[in-house]
Amino acid sequence: MGDKAHAHTGAAGRAPTAGHPRSVRNVVLVGHSGSGKTTLVEALAQTAGALNRAGRVEDGATVSDHDAIEHRQNRSVQLSLVPVEWAGFKINLLDTPGYADFVGELRAGLRAADAALFIVSAAQEAEAVAGTTRAVWEECAAVGMPRAIVVTHLDTARTPFDAMTRVCAELFGADDPDAVLPLYLPVQGPEAADGHAPLTGLTGLLSQRIFDYSSGERAEHPPADAQQAPLAEARNRLIEGIIAESEDETLMDRYLGGETIDIKTLVDDLERAVARGTFHPVLAAAPAADGARQGIGTVELLDLITGGFPTPLEHPLPAVTTLHGDPLPALTCDPQGPLVAEVVKTASDPYAGRLSLVRVFSGTLRPDDTVHVFGHGLTDTAHGERPFHEAENRVGALTSPFGKQQRPVTECVAGDLACVARLESAETGDTLSAPDRPLLMEPWTMPDPLLPLAVRAHSKTDEDKLSHGLARLVAEDPTMRLEQNPDTPQLVLWCLGEAHLDVALDRLRNRYGVQVDTVPHRVALRETFAGPATGRGRHVKQSGGHGQYAVCEIDVEPLPPGSGIEFVDKVVGGSVPRQFIPSVEKGVRAQAARGVAAGHPLVDVRVVLRDGKAHSVDSSDAAFQTAGALALREAAGEARVQLLEPVAEIRVLVPDEYVGPVMSDLSGRRGRVTGTEQSGSGRTLVRAEVPELEIGRYAVDLRSLSHGTGRFDRSYARHEAMPPQLADRIRHQQEDSAPDI
Repeated sequence: MGDKAHAHTGAAGRAPTAGHPRSVRNVVLVGHSGSGKTTLVEALAQTAGALNRAGRVEDGATVSDHDAIEHRQNRSVQLSLVPVEWAGFKINLLDTPGYADFVGELRAGLRAADAALFIVSAAQEAEAVAGTTRAVWEECAAVGMPRAIVVTHLDTARTPFDAMTRVCAELFGADDPDAVLPLYLPVQGPEAADGHAPLTGLTGLLSQRIFDYSSGERAEHPPADAQQAPLAEARNRLIEGIIAESEDETLMDRYLGGETIDIKTLVDDLERAVARGTFHPVLAAAPAADGARQGIGTVELLDLITGGFPTPLEHPLPAVTTLHGDPLPALTCDPQGPLVAEVVKTASDPYAGRLSLVRVFSGTLRPDDTVHVFGHGLTDTAHGERPFHEAENRVGALTSPFGKQQRPVTECVAGDLACVARLESAETGDTLSAPDRPLLMEPWTMPDPLLPLAVRAHSKTDEDKLSHGLARLVAEDPTMRLEQNPDTPQLVLWCLGEAHLDVALDRLRNRYGVQVDTVPHRVALRETFAGPATGRGRHVKQSGGHGQYAVCEIDVEPLPPGSGIEFVDKVVGGSVPRQFIPSVEKGVRAQAARGVAAGHPLVDVRVVLRDGKAHSVDSSDAAFQTAGALALREAAGEARVQLLEPVAEIRVLVPDEYVGPVMSDLSGRRGRVTGTEQSGSGRTLVRAEVPELEIGRYAVDLRSLSHGTGRFDRSYARHEAMPPQLADRIRHQQEDSAPDI
């Protein structure tokens, strides 16, 4: 690595292609916000020849010319694919957002990739790395995904490179710190007036050569005699780390016995260890200076990707079943095999319409093919918003994206990625397969959106477009969930955080032309009787002609939680004719649904009809419905009606150092901690029951409290009585303002 020929075949304006999986590398870039992922992607594209020295393709576009929303918000908010060619290989660079609200885009990138580059900024504090990146590292480790680490921003570093490598070893090499070691050491020029030393090149520890980029072109020369000694310690440690991961068990004995191990053997063992995911090299990189053709460290990084990262042939494929869930033998990444592909991202292009980013796992996808589309949804199906769906669609144009450009390609072989135009039935996570052999891939997991946003159309015109716009948003982004709450009633869009909400509103406004108003999210409260009560409903109207006459008397008593409304007929002597008893029940249940005190549904009571009166001419079904409702309202007037609030069971996973603050915060939210348990190294799972009124913004508050390291999930537990003083305050608030309709 760093000692090979560097012929590249990429050309600006032409889409890279791959004829076989062995010539493909799929790499996802992961890192905290501001770490320099997009800048590094642009530097790699420029070094590979996809950009000119101005960082642009032939028509003036740049890699970062993505969705306009990213320019408006000045941050990456979605997954983007940048394919480049290097040394005869097609490299699909998957650039992911670093902000925690867009973890769904990150998960999609992990699904599409076979290896990961973790980007760490030396200009940020080590805590920022720990807070947002370690969990993703652990996810990759769980599936054995190969990983390397790239340190950026060394020219404005708060932390020197050697200290950053120690931080990375502590964070990412907890089980084996010697598996996280640098391949190169940075060469920095003299300090500038601002006190920072610019990065000018790298020193290869294995090759013992300096790769100098100071002229704008990569040149190499041997280190000076004064530089030899400082390199020896780092080089020896690297060699020992490589040998420790070698499959040749005699190599360590030979090395310790004084034998000099040749560079080719070390490089081959290094590449195999990286591909297995057991060794994680650390590199440094910086974008090209103005007018330079190559960014510092980009050649070394491209060589690592092509030589050390695995091909799609080596990456295990997700499990595949029939549409009925019957398991099938594992597929292989074979271009001649049955077609199995997956939509990893859905987007809307103002010119091309709906675009689906697809990874082909088996077979070959071509334009004009007819494919079977089957979707199981990626969010929790218990919510009921994402039913299974299937259709047959014809594949439109196949393209390779590059910024805003879509460059046509003739096919997409197993292991490769491409964009497919106008798959109108496909959503993110859907499986594409041959119509004569429809298959279903095991879905990947997505976080449950836990921050609610209640919206309503700004005008009648917007109302007509709102449902379409929201449906498209949810189809494109499975980390959004749409809920029509029948109890409040509100239209609620559930998201992952405030930045996620901002993006949703921006897309509704600018992409779909829908103006919405946001309103406070309302929790579904209930009412119940705190004790027994009686009520008499009298509905008598005589105004000439056919009148209305109905009288009923009821007893109401509370029932255990979860009992609902129970109606009992105890009328004797026919005081209420049999045909009108269902009418009384209907009126009682209708009034219970509307509420009897604060406008919330009444639950968990038994209503006993014990007496009444009727008129042979004027009594009717409608009259007895009204009388039943009046009787229940009168009973509520003489009893104490309790407000019931929903209580959620939440599970909070945080590093051990945040357990105390989290438990204290939960107590301040009227929560009851029900237990704690260790969950892996250095992490604790806190279980608690908390009223839903208190956790509307917990997704945001927990992130702040735990510096981005905590996560939680929630599930409905039950409704229970609200404290009287809080119930009174809510009643007064509702009396002062009309409810949102």
